[in-house]
Amino acid sequence: MILRSRPDVVALWDDTEVARRWLLACPRRKNADGSAAEPIECELNSIRHDPDRLAQIRSRLSDISWWMRLLCQTIAMRANREDGEIGKFWQNRYRAVRLMDEESLLACAAYVDLNPIRAALAETLEASDHTSAQRRIEAGRIEAEQARAGILGDEHEPVLPTGDRRTAEVPTGNVSSAPDRFLSPLELDEHGSEPGPCVNRSGTRCSDKGFLPISVAAYLELLDWTARQTMPGKRGSTPSDAPPILERLKVSATTWCELVSNFGRLFSTVAGHPRIVDSTRSRRGHRRFHLTARVRELLPMDK
Repeated sequence: MILRSRPDVVALWDDTEVARRWLLACPRRKNADGSAAEPIECELNSIRHDPDRLAQIRSRLSDISWWMRLLCQTIAMRANREDGEIGKFWQNRYRAVRLMDEESLLACAAYVDLNPIRAALAETLEASDHTSAQRRIEAGRIEAEQARAGILGDEHEPVLPTGDRRTAEVPTGNVSSAPDRFLSPLELDEHGSEPGPCVNRSGTRCSDKGFLPISVAAYLELLDWTARQTMPGKRGSTPSDAPPILERLKVSATTWCELVSNFGRLFSTVAGHPRIVDSTRSRRGHRRFHLTARVRELLPMDK
């Protein structure tokens, strides 16, 4: 998965919101269905009236290490409960790769979304369960159905990759029920969007700021093309003209396929073009980052 830490958003939350979110992540009480119960006043006060505790929690709410700690703890407890086991569940600490530029972010996003296809668990993007690509496709279908039903007005129908076009059930138009409601928006308008955190007001996600200068339709088209290139036995060939995003990033089709296919092996601590990585130092020891020789061959410095 790709995570984006947003301390700038957390800094805008008042003390009550900080306490509330922490108590929903680490509940003291649970509902009958096991979900976190809405915090009551005395629980909120136990955090709001303790400045040191409040500052610590505010920091943790934008700390990826703490997020992973809570996620792994939840999974481990559930797995042990289902298997009737006790003790340690995860053998090793999670591995994180810092994405340092646009190329590495795009390649990693494709690497994550294409995992089910590469593992032969699915043949198409829309059949790739538990991926953001599948959720964005389904959200596009729903928007198209809503547009046809007059719920969304005269919006254009999203362009989806070729393949299964099952008709989605049309909801009532409530954005909080959209399949991709908790995902970061994909498209980042580098010229038209305002700087700053762009806080989400519906409570479904942290921020409404995108992360790639590419539309959802273009990203899905790129994924579909890449899946055809990397999947053995898939029909189709390299288009006569490479996708615009690759031309803009000056990444060849062959290089792109290898980056997406072997992202986990090519990058270990950081990911990015050698020009960017070599000019950056670690935050603590101010040491240089290591890149494999193959990465330097794929992304030469004279790019």
